[in-house]
Amino acid sequence: MTNVDVRQDAVKIPAPRSTAGEAFNDVLLLVLRLHGSFTAAGEALAKPAGQTLARWLVLDRCRDGPATVSKIARRLRLARQSVQRIADILVADGLCLYRDNPHHQRAKLLELTTPGRSALYTIDDAQHQWCDTLATTIGEPTLRRTTAALHRITDAVETTPPSPATQRSK
Repeated sequence: MTNVDVRQDAVKIPAPRSTAGEAFNDVLLLVLRLHGSFTAAGEALAKPAGQTLARWLVLDRCRDGPATVSKIARRLRLARQSVQRIADILVADGLCLYRDNPHHQRAKLLELTTPGRSALYTIDDAQHQWCDTLATTIGEPTLRRTTAALHRITDAVETTPPSPATQRSK
């Protein structure tokens, strides 16, 4: 036996998944693929308004009123610093503005301007048409069942952290 053979034998092969675990893995891989497809679609929908998906997401979080960058980041599950960078660009481009926050001296509120709202509505119009087209193709009953299943999966994933063994391998 060579040293390579010995080292290969030392590699621990993971235990096989259960059939239910395989089914979950199939969902996971498909959702990751779908995430990539949604990201590409989001970029395409935002482009005619001169925006990117990231900028659209931040604009959308200001739709119902001013919000702090931290709040936007939490709602998007992104790092505050990355949202801060996008917010600063939106302000520089005149799509948003910072205003004083009566509840916090340093954390300014990010607010849509008229051009920002116009860009958001341009994206909304394209996104609404795209959703209606896809909904017709897929069918509302399938979409409702899928939404219910995805809620159950999301709740389970968010309340079931990876095992301690997974945490140690990082």
